[in-house]
Amino acid sequence: MSRLRWLLPALVLLVWLGGAGPLGSLSGRLTSLQENDTAAFLPDSAESTRVAELQQGFSPTSSIPAILLWESTAGPLEPATLATVAERVEEAAGAAEEAGALAGQPSPPIPSADGEAVQVLLPLTPELGDEIVDVVGDLREVIAVDGTDSFVTGPGGIFADFANGFAGIDGLLLAAAFGVVLLILLVVYRSPLLPFLVIGTAGLALTAANAVAYLLADAGVITVNGQSQGIAAILVVGAATDYGLLLASRFREELRREESPYAAMRTALRRSWEPIVASGATVVLGVLCLLFSDLASNRGLGPISAVSVSLSVVAAMTFLPAALVLLGRAAFWPFRPQFGVAPREGRGWQRVAALVGRRPRRVLAVSTLALVAAAVFAPTYDASGITFSDAIRGESNGVDGQEALARHFDAGSGSPTVIVTPEATWPQVAEAAAATDGVAAVVPFAGAGGPPQPGAAPVVVDGLVRLDATLAVPADSVEAIDVVQDLRTSLDDADSAALVGGDTASNLDARETAARDLRVIVPSVLVVITLVLALLLRSLVAPLLLIGTVVLSVAATVGVAALLFDSVFGFPGSDPGILLIGFVFLVALGIDYNIFLMTRAREESHRHGTRDGVLRALAVTGGVITSAGLVLAATFGALSVLPLLFLTQLSFLVGFGVLLDTFVVRSLVVPSAVHVLGDRTWWPSRLAKGPDAVDHRPLVAGHAGAGSHPTMVD
Repeated sequence: MSRLRWLLPALVLLVWLGGAGPLGSLSGRLTSLQENDTAAFLPDSAESTRVAELQQGFSPTSSIPAILLWESTAGPLEPATLATVAERVEEAAGAAEEAGALAGQPSPPIPSADGEAVQVLLPLTPELGDEIVDVVGDLREVIAVDGTDSFVTGPGGIFADFANGFAGIDGLLLAAAFGVVLLILLVVYRSPLLPFLVIGTAGLALTAANAVAYLLADAGVITVNGQSQGIAAILVVGAATDYGLLLASRFREELRREESPYAAMRTALRRSWEPIVASGATVVLGVLCLLFSDLASNRGLGPISAVSVSLSVVAAMTFLPAALVLLGRAAFWPFRPQFGVAPREGRGWQRVAALVGRRPRRVLAVSTLALVAAAVFAPTYDASGITFSDAIRGESNGVDGQEALARHFDAGSGSPTVIVTPEATWPQVAEAAAATDGVAAVVPFAGAGGPPQPGAAPVVVDGLVRLDATLAVPADSVEAIDVVQDLRTSLDDADSAALVGGDTASNLDARETAARDLRVIVPSVLVVITLVLALLLRSLVAPLLLIGTVVLSVAATVGVAALLFDSVFGFPGSDPGILLIGFVFLVALGIDYNIFLMTRAREESHRHGTRDGVLRALAVTGGVITSAGLVLAATFGALSVLPLLFLTQLSFLVGFGVLLDTFVVRSLVVPSAVHVLGDRTWWPSRLAKGPDAVDHRPLVAGHAGAGSHPTMVD
């Protein structure tokens, strides 16, 4: 039996460590399967999706237009400079063709009316994926001309800069996440060994999760983009660390009651598995609600996040217990828990519990009012959408090129809005489109090989005509989205069969789809999590209480974000999709800490009653839940190291929301509300009170009598 006690944990470690190599090789391939094109995620019913399908009849070779732009630094461009530009165009086309990226011949140079700029449209193949980053980077080096500022912009250039923002997922993001987690654990636990065990658990869970995600994406089961991969990576690190800390804390607590590490771990697992599994199940079911999304990017985020959390639970319940059993008390060196010796730490949470116990109604009222005061500003959160240009933080040649393009050409040139209309009514449709505010020009598509020309005869395919509308505002701007929305309304009067597509229309459809998802998925998440809590706590009152507090916390978080994003950070806006993802993660993760608290509260309430039980649970779980909250907030904060605005905003929403849940909701609102409700919290079930209802062995003989404050605090 004694041999089995070390042999079984050793085998578990060998399985995990032996599988790390093969899993790591699969994990490293996940980035190559990313799809970051907005249009690729739209539903088939979207108007822009239908236009994209019809476009294939007019131009069988699809492409992403890259705009090569030269802007003079000193007056009109000289003839010699224009000759050099023509040479650079040939070199750029040759470089693109050599890279397998050329989808057609470049257009002739198009000078601006003021003579200070010239642009060329270079079609790139849409199958490049993330390789477009290298292709566009090479083009930017090739086209440099003395006396000009050169840019590769338009959809191709902007998309390359956007995709480049995800380049740090496997390096910078994970280094920041693991680094901040390690620092927090070293400061909190003052042990050089335990943090590395927890980090190792998270690392193995991440490797396994990415490997499974790669297999699913490679089989076409899920769609992965840079956003979903980055968020899932942060989620698995935070979740595995949280679950690992809960188990390690309970193990340390049991080592003071049990002389044998094996016996201590057996009790720790018996007491921890339910809240850990319930917490994981809550997050998994919450993120799987994203499968109801009409956006493929969100649908892909749901399964990859569910896989990540599931493997976090598995790693925390297998690898970490095995490592802790083999190391025993040495895992906590130099502060080893001694058998029969009560800890000295944790008095701060005893004082918080005492405050809640003395004035529960006052604590509940003040903390709730503070949350309501912040939540009042939630309706002011700007979720009208942001442009691709605004989505990129820091330097971007593509963004600078868009600004230069707008100085010398119609701002929407290079990325026209595409109208497909019946042949019989195309003149009326073209007239209505040209009369729409924000539309600079409308010309019929006369075939590939160059920019459309006014007066050209249109190409007719299956009784349909394609019109290209150049907008007077940048094609990726919020203003352009409003123009396209007005354009669709105008064309309904000319011919209801006319369809509007293109990049700007895709952005509009993505925004409207995200708003629809918000209306559908938010109630779905609340219903699913309420059911999980009802089954776990065997109560109807407690789940409604917890859901209500978390929803209030989310509203307060959005309210604070609305104030800071606009007045302090100066962000240009946000996107409905960020609100949706932020809500799903905040509710699912916020419930986590309430599950940790309430499962312990139910355990303590069997012996001491609900009011004293929740205070004991608050004191006992305070340290570990606070550490877990800090770790999770810090890991999501690591998303801000990537130069993409929506990840920065998401990192704040989730990070601040988790801290609010940790320090206000779980520490003050929930305990005080439970204290006020008393045994009604568990209605309709009844607690089986009595000394045999649950194991309550004291840490030190004679301690933990009825009515005393617990000292078993980590």
